[in-house]
Amino acid sequence: MSSVLWTPAPAAFQSSNLARFSMANGFDPHDYETLHRWSIGDPGAFWRAVWDFGEVIGDPGSNAFLRDDNAPMTKSRFLPEAKLNLAENLLRGEPGRAALIEADETGHFRTVTLGELHRLVARTAHGLRAAGIGKGDCVGGILPNRVEGLAALLATLSIGAVWSSCSPDFGAAAIVDRLGQIGPKVLFAAPRYRYAGKEHDISARLAEIVAAMPTVTTLVLTGEPGPKPDCAAVCVSFGDFGGDAPLSFERVPFDHPAYVLYTSGTTGAPKAIVHRAGGVLLQHLKEHLLHGDVRPGDVMSWYTNTAWMMYHWLISGLACGATVVLYDGAPILKSADGLDPSPLWTMAERARVTHFGTSPKYLATLAAEGYAPGRLHDLSSLRSLLSAGAPVSPGQFDWVYEHVKRDMIFASISGGTEIVGCFLLESPIHAVRRGELTVKGLGLAVAVMDDRNAPVIGRQGDLVCTEPFPSMPLTFWGKDGDERYHATYFAARPEIWTHGDVAEMTAYGSCVIHGRSDTTLKPGGVRIGTAEIYAACENFTEIEDCLVFGAPVEGDEEIVLCVKLKDGYALSPELAAQIRRAIREGASPRHVPHRIHAVQAVPYTLNGKRVEGAARTTLEGKPVKNMASLANPACLDEYRALDRSKAA
Repeated sequence: MSSVLWTPAPAAFQSSNLARFSMANGFDPHDYETLHRWSIGDPGAFWRAVWDFGEVIGDPGSNAFLRDDNAPMTKSRFLPEAKLNLAENLLRGEPGRAALIEADETGHFRTVTLGELHRLVARTAHGLRAAGIGKGDCVGGILPNRVEGLAALLATLSIGAVWSSCSPDFGAAAIVDRLGQIGPKVLFAAPRYRYAGKEHDISARLAEIVAAMPTVTTLVLTGEPGPKPDCAAVCVSFGDFGGDAPLSFERVPFDHPAYVLYTSGTTGAPKAIVHRAGGVLLQHLKEHLLHGDVRPGDVMSWYTNTAWMMYHWLISGLACGATVVLYDGAPILKSADGLDPSPLWTMAERARVTHFGTSPKYLATLAAEGYAPGRLHDLSSLRSLLSAGAPVSPGQFDWVYEHVKRDMIFASISGGTEIVGCFLLESPIHAVRRGELTVKGLGLAVAVMDDRNAPVIGRQGDLVCTEPFPSMPLTFWGKDGDERYHATYFAARPEIWTHGDVAEMTAYGSCVIHGRSDTTLKPGGVRIGTAEIYAACENFTEIEDCLVFGAPVEGDEEIVLCVKLKDGYALSPELAAQIRRAIREGASPRHVPHRIHAVQAVPYTLNGKRVEGAARTTLEGKPVKNMASLANPACLDEYRALDRSKAA
């Protein structure tokens, strides 16, 4: 029996958005399984109901769904006659309501009304049109998470153009690898940004980037005035870009491109994933309104940069009448006394955040520092704490309810850049179970399949989706985009989306994610996930971070665990034995690592994900195909030199 840590109040089955949606469509709120079966069995009716419940601005047309029985996943179409504008739906509401809160690591905090944001977007859209941008053209951003970045995104969408962004801490090669694929005509960029108490000047990098992207004719600089990069493009400050003009919205077809997002790209060039305007809007309205129970006046925050899909996910909260927090800077600062984990929680208290988004790594750091947000901050407004980016260990569920807040939903959610949303996420009318993702998303035919391609419960297999959904990618940008897209998600199982996660469905309808398929361990030919090993290591105060991967040896595979220890600790035989014992007891004998190495750093992608594959490739003496996608590529040198004979 899985442990229940939170249960919904009886009123949730009447008053929550999910309950109201269920009853409006003839379903009992206590019977989620029937509602879910309807949502995938009659997708046209379900997604049209989401359109109506979310009060989408636009014309839905008369046909909600066209199914192609020969290729249902890749050629079926939702709302093929619809016309809408994503920005128009994000900018709706009364001018005086709080649309944004801009905050940063220095304590800066300001509220921006919807009217103010509307005027800023109008000016920027006027500038884009004057620069020759029209429907279908590409606009890029290299921007911190501030108001100017969101205004540029919304202005781009308002005229039917396509938006794509990178974070300013990305290196020049990583940015060109991404934005260079789509050939933006206008580029918004910040020559300077602040992170972890340090000012970073990237104006020379911008000149290098623009030189490598000859499609850029206009460079718009945000932030404080300063020297302009030496480049061939017309260079103008954000404040001087555009002019007073009414804001109009170019309504486009449902499948019109809105965003281009990128995979991490550690095994090759980053894949440029094209997302549909209508798919983004409907998926996010469903997730925020129904699963997140977001209401007008709520305040949503997620610690993210402008490159991650969670940024695009977060700002869709505007369409629900919520206030969105744009936080710029480091989530944890260094002080004279050590680490200061307070910035995000100080912001959350001041902004009266109702929905707070974070990552397992951040939660683990708070626990290691003995930081208890619930004791140190007024979190009375907080209704949901969400985590994404990696599996959340069962122990972290316990820690959250002990040290953050008991009376709230804590949800590990999982999906990806590929669907700009979630396959598995929270629900206001379901219990939170320790270590489990609460429910399958409505409208998503999620299952776990074994090697027979049969759905299984209670056993590990591949996470799949067997029916089409609106936020599937339109294509991959560039030559042979459709072919590359199909090869990535449909090669393993024709016309069934295979996501790349090893998962396990439970009897409760919840799910456990065991790790990525491409990092699955196979000692002795038995496939096991990595999540249980990471979970066991999190309980050791000596371990600051860790990485686990498989290494080939004599026709088999052995498990290699690399641990980054905190200052003052060493990898003694006694500690290694304790780690192995904890993994054996917490997971199984098969999970016990054959080798344990002490390392100075763990490799991460620019999006903050561990890179097991790059460590394995390096250990095997092979080149990593795209080092520009790594945040700390130099750390791989020590993995190249790991000596099996010196392992603990």
